[in-house]
Amino acid sequence: MTFCLSTARRLALAFAALVAISIPALAADTFNVETFSLDNGLEVVVIPNHRAPVVHHSVWYRIGAADEPEGESGVAHFLEHLMFKGTPSVPAGQFSRIVKRHGGNDNAFTTQDYTGYYQTISRDNLELVMKMEADRMHNLLIEPDQVASERDVVLEERRMRTDNQPRAKLSEVMDAVQYLAHPYRLPVIGWAHEIEQLDREKALDFYKRFYAPNNAILVVAGDITAAELKPLAEKYYGPLPKGEVNRRDRVQEPPQYAARRVELADPQVADPQWTRSYLAPSYRTADAGEAEALSVLAQILGGGTTSRLYQALVVDQKLATYAGSWYSPVSYDPTEFSVFVAMQPDTEPGAIDTAVDAEIQRIADQGVTEEELARAKRLMRADTVYAQDSLSELARIFGSALSVGATVEDVQTWPDRVEAVTADQVSAAAAKVLDMNHSVTGVLLPKPAV
Repeated sequence: MTFCLSTARRLALAFAALVAISIPALAADTFNVETFSLDNGLEVVVIPNHRAPVVHHSVWYRIGAADEPEGESGVAHFLEHLMFKGTPSVPAGQFSRIVKRHGGNDNAFTTQDYTGYYQTISRDNLELVMKMEADRMHNLLIEPDQVASERDVVLEERRMRTDNQPRAKLSEVMDAVQYLAHPYRLPVIGWAHEIEQLDREKALDFYKRFYAPNNAILVVAGDITAAELKPLAEKYYGPLPKGEVNRRDRVQEPPQYAARRVELADPQVADPQWTRSYLAPSYRTADAGEAEALSVLAQILGGGTTSRLYQALVVDQKLATYAGSWYSPVSYDPTEFSVFVAMQPDTEPGAIDTAVDAEIQRIADQGVTEEELARAKRLMRADTVYAQDSLSELARIFGSALSVGATVEDVQTWPDRVEAVTADQVSAAAAKVLDMNHSVTGVLLPKPAV
């Protein structure tokens, strides 16, 4: 039913090999993105696309795992599961069945900064899913006998996706040491011993505090216009009362003064892997132009087979089967710039340290070339074009960006700002962010079964 977008999943995107900017912007003259707000504070984004009579309807709450009360890690994700337990109008377990019966599909996700619920369905069934989604925004029922069984489901999810996955375990530990104080150090799914203590009262407290129209964004992409959607939004979401939502008040990260290293050996590991993350500014916390420069840097350093890391470690030195880098500015607080290397079986981790450090030092000493800069921008523009082919991707782009403090204009003007990035800005961003004192290096190694 549901899934959790944890840091393990974010790093899995880096493992996939191709790096794309995380706010691939849309040209304003290509998609006539329309916005309006309801009197109760709900923000609405409409992305018309009339190629097929289909819509992607999603609600994004500006609340995630990093906003959880201390000692209740996993409650945001736990509540995401419980949101499918029904209301007085929709019995437990029927939400997804109704969507499927009408030819659609639905799901939900939890991240550090936001939680989302979505449905893709035919245009003529949009009103149905709007009615049901608005209903559970305010009228959720959680029966006491449902809590223990769903908590067990979450614990089993953790066992399958983290405890039994060496890569996910390493990622979890790397987060725990990357952030010294900030709640991003905690796993989205939660620590097992804290999940075991979650109950109905904790879930309802979280729901009542944060699930309200003035803490949410409705994004609808597809065969619809704002003029057509607004009466439906007012009919179903408009009557919902505002909540007393407080601004995010998170513990902030102190200065970091020392590099950290984590190694994990496990019998399940077939091929050794090497990862390094650097604490980096998000779009919201970066200086002007810095997030754009870091996105270009990620493309030059590790964006596919023509990148510096791939050419150096895979083609020239033959130390690895893949090497790449990844950076996402879509985060409310400081994020990470990551490098990933799939090592050759006979390669020592120290050789990867040396090779990666050498490429980073080369940027510090020589900068990047105009040819590299132009190629990176060209590839990033291509990512923008590809993103426009998917209704769900369009909704994700706008929903995630708005959930962490960006605006529709920020998203639409992203390509212009990327085009304006200079080689000097890329070099300056690299010098500032790729600092070993702000880094965590993780090594995943095979271990013979005992």
